[in-house]
Amino acid sequence: MKLSGPFKQIVTLSNLPLKGKLNDESLEIITNGGILTENGKILEVNDFELLKQKFPNSEIDSIENEQIALPAFVDAHTHICFGGNRANDFAMRNAGKTYLEIAESGGGIWSSVQHTRASSEEELVEGILKRVDILIKQGITTIEIKSGYGLNVDEELKMLRAIKKAQTKTKATLIPTCLSAHLKPRDFEGSSEDYLNYILNEILPKVKEENLSNRVDIFIEKSAFQPEESKQFLLKAKELAFQITVHADQFTAGSSRIAVEVGAKSADHLEATIDEDIEFLANSETVAIALPGASLGLGEPFSPARKILDKGGILAIATDWNPGSAPMGNLVTQASILATYQKLTTAEVLSAITFRSAFALDLHDRGILAEGKKADFITYETDNFQNILYHQGSLKPKNVYINGEKI
Repeated sequence: MKLSGPFKQIVTLSNLPLKGKLNDESLEIITNGGILTENGKILEVNDFELLKQKFPNSEIDSIENEQIALPAFVDAHTHICFGGNRANDFAMRNAGKTYLEIAESGGGIWSSVQHTRASSEEELVEGILKRVDILIKQGITTIEIKSGYGLNVDEELKMLRAIKKAQTKTKATLIPTCLSAHLKPRDFEGSSEDYLNYILNEILPKVKEENLSNRVDIFIEKSAFQPEESKQFLLKAKELAFQITVHADQFTAGSSRIAVEVGAKSADHLEATIDEDIEFLANSETVAIALPGASLGLGEPFSPARKILDKGGILAIATDWNPGSAPMGNLVTQASILATYQKLTTAEVLSAITFRSAFALDLHDRGILAEGKKADFITYETDNFQNILYHQGSLKPKNVYINGEKI
């Protein structure tokens, strides 16, 4: 067993509710603390000297200078498996070009589809691992990754196989999600309903067979899939034993309600969610995932995070890292900016990027520093945990631990 410490502060995030608003006074902070780990799990979090006396034979992982510790972060929504680059899209959008104009000039999601299809599985693995390493350095050790730039059976399977292969080459936990229903591909002959049936009949059985993912996502929007056909698709995917998540209410309201009705694990985006749907969402177990990176990338409003928490909902925050609308990929920067605009407490933000985002991925073993939990934690060289959000992402973790091992 190993004892890491002493830490000036340990923010455990223990004993906090899953739902609703949080004040900073509710945070459990252990001063001069230690974290005792064994076989990848936390045995105890307590006063360092007390643990040292209690477990005299433990190996000491001595912490130099003043450092604080907290649970490692969870990014519950990314698109980091892709080929190509869409810097030109970003420049055109900032120069005032419309979505349609960008698409007509060869940009947009279809551009990423073409580049991803042209990439080999190995090239995709390489790209995933490069981006995973960037996220790990930020203190993120659990990362959801979507397909959705293949949009036919061979290419979607290629993406999901690349994510599976990348998992064998990193200590971070990668959670694959099948987003074949990102939009109807231009080269598909038939209606959007026909394409959704193609996913159900041709793609998902193979995904199941190869154990490539147990999660299905869909983009419900005027430019992608309509509410009623999406609902039927999700119910059928659920019958195939997939967990559900939804790109909801990004530009138009209404689809977060569908996410709740089908029992989705999360409804993600929510920039356009109206008040009555916030209440509907808040009264459910569906996690509301805010994606401030997309708001920043597109110049759109932020998700109504404050209202969601005040109504008693479960709020998570994720990067939405993708080559188009959210190219930043910096979780703490985005969460800090969202906190400023939406008036979120430090406790609410830290919970939204740890145990609440883990819940969105149906993971109950992480995001909290407590006995029996996965020993994924991070340290910062500072004397006050408030400095993490105060520096808006420029203060980087000193150390990242996965399964109790410093990486």
